[in-house]
Formats: sequence, structure tokens, C-alpha cells
Amino acid sequence: MNKIIACIDGSALAKAVCETAIWASNRLSNGILFLHTIEKQQQHGADDLTGSIGLGARSALLNKMAELDEQRGKIEIQLGNDMLDAAVNRANSAGLTDIEHKQQHGDFVDALVALEADARLMVVGRSGDGHQGDFKALGYHIETLIRQVHTSIIIAPKGFTEPTNFMLAYDGRETADKVVKRIIQGGLLKGLTCHLVTIKNSEDAHKEKFEQAQELLKQEGFKVISSYIEGDISSSLMNYKKEHDIQLVAMGAFSHSKVRSFFLGSNTMRMIENCRVPLIVLR
Repeated sequence: MNKIIACIDGSALAKAVCETAIWASNRLSNGILFLHTIEKQQQHGADDLTGSIGLGARSALLNKMAELDEQRGKIEIQLGNDMLDAAVNRANSAGLTDIEHKQQHGDFVDALVALEADARLMVVGRSGDGHQGDFKALGYHIETLIRQVHTSIIIAPKGFTEPTNFMLAYDGRETADKVVKRIIQGGLLKGLTCHLVTIKNSEDAHKEKFEQAQELLKQEGFKVISSYIEGDISSSLMNYKKEHDIQLVAMGAFSHSKVRSFFLGSNTMRMIENCRVPLIVLR
């Protein structure tokens, strides 16, 4: 696994995806593969107008529509190539040299699954072309992608600023311990201040594990700010993020069964939907 795969499209978030990938590439010393997929559009062909033929629709009009579809396809390919060239030029300007680009037809998630064997990290925008101007929207691909790939994913919001801190919500479960290990072993967040946050409960074992996680991060050189907070999990974490100017959120999405991998937890999805800073889903 050696590539940062960055998914470029025509949305307003493409620039943030590009900047996030460059940041990750510099920190991990991995090359970047910029990917653009052309997904199937509704065609204006004879299949759509079969009923009209019986009413006397003229074949010349159908042929004209097919020509328009062909022209549209060529324009989409050229537009995608232009976007990829712009992304490569931006990465070159940032001093990177190990850069590739790839354009292909087909489903966006299928393309990433096919490339996963060569992926160190994936970077996607939180919404795509279909949500132009709505930066709060979450693309319908996101949950599907998280369920189907086993590579860590950064979900980029509008705009990107190099983070100096990150928040990790710790609940004492095996998943949380895996996230701590991934953060230590991964290297992407090394040197950033870690806000280790947990929701208060009455279990002594939970407190002990929380303190162990805190100590483990400190031993690995992280500056750790640990906090117990109260209230609803999602809203409490979002309030903490806002009050402490958190610039990146890290969370896990590990699963133990096909059933659990199909249904992401409600708190997980609520965090992803409400997060307006880069969010990394660690696998």
C-alpha cells in the first residue's frame, strides 16, 4: 500500500480534496494518485423513447439525441482531463514529484475498491457534483464507501487548513483501542495535539482504560489534552469540537461481521454528517 488516492470531480470541494491529499502525501511520504470517474448518466437514446416511436416520433430526432449524448461524453472526458491536469499542477507546485492520475468510466465506489490494493489512504469530498453549493450535504456515496473499503479515508469539507490538533473520541471499546494504535502506527497525525475525549459513565474499568490510552499516546510523543464530558454523545462531541477549535476529527469504523459492516452506527453517521472539519475514518 503506497498511494494517497484523491478523488477529483467537478464539485466545489475538489480543491480541498487536492490540498488535503498534498498535506497527507507530505506527512506520509507517499505518492498521490488523482482519480476522476465518469459515472453513467441517463442517456437520451431510443430506450427512453420506445413508446414515442409508436406515436410517430421521427428517427431523425432520436439520431440527433444520440449525437448529443456522444458529444456530451467527449466533453466530460475532456473536462475530467482538465481537472486532473490542474490537480497534478497544484501538487507539482507544492514540490511533489511522485504523482499519477487516472480517469475511468464507472461507479466511484467500485473504482476505489478496485484500486484499494495500492492505497495507503483515500481522500474524498463530503459531497460531489450533485450537491453544488450545499457544503453541508453529505454525498450518498460516503456511507457505501466506508462500508466497502478497508483503507483509512479522509472526508474533506469545503476549504482546507493544515491541522495542528485533532479530536479522538474514546469509549473504551476494542474499536477505540484500535484507533489509538492506528494513530500511533500510522504517522499521519504525529506531532499534532491530541484532544482525547470521553463521555462520562460510572464504570471504573472505562476510566482506567481511558487513562491507559492517554498514557500510551504520551509515551509515543503526543501532546494529549484529555477531557471527560457529559451529555448526548454526538452533540457533546460537536460542542467540544467547536469550543476547542478542533481542526480534524479521527474516528474508527471497524466491524466484526457482515451485518455490522452494513449498518454503520448512528453516532458514527451523525458525527460524519455534522463535522465541518476534515474527518479521518481509520480502518
